[in-house]
Amino acid sequence: MNATELAIGVAVLAVGTYLIRLAGPALRNRFEVSPRAAAVMDRGAIVLLVGVAITGALFVGQDLVGWARPAGVAVGIVAALCRAPIIVVVLLAAGTAAGLRACGVA
Repeated sequence: MNATELAIGVAVLAVGTYLIRLAGPALRNRFEVSPRAAAVMDRGAIVLLVGVAITGALFVGQDLVGWARPAGVAVGIVAALCRAPIIVVVLLAAGTAAGLRACGVA
């Protein structure tokens, strides 16, 4: 792939993304979504985000990451559920993972 093909690909993706973003406000008043469908779409977005987060917390490529990262994520989740400030959540999660790695836990 040469630079011209790459530039064309990036431009096509940029225009497509922009058009999709414009379609939401432009079509908002033309389609009515039932409350049930809206609830399902909201839950679907949450499930998708949780799935991506779990995959990132447990895997690197095709391999499991070991115990340190999932333990750090678990500590971060508990801190978030206890309504700790985001900086505290991040520091606790990172500190837990780093501490376990320093102790030899993979």
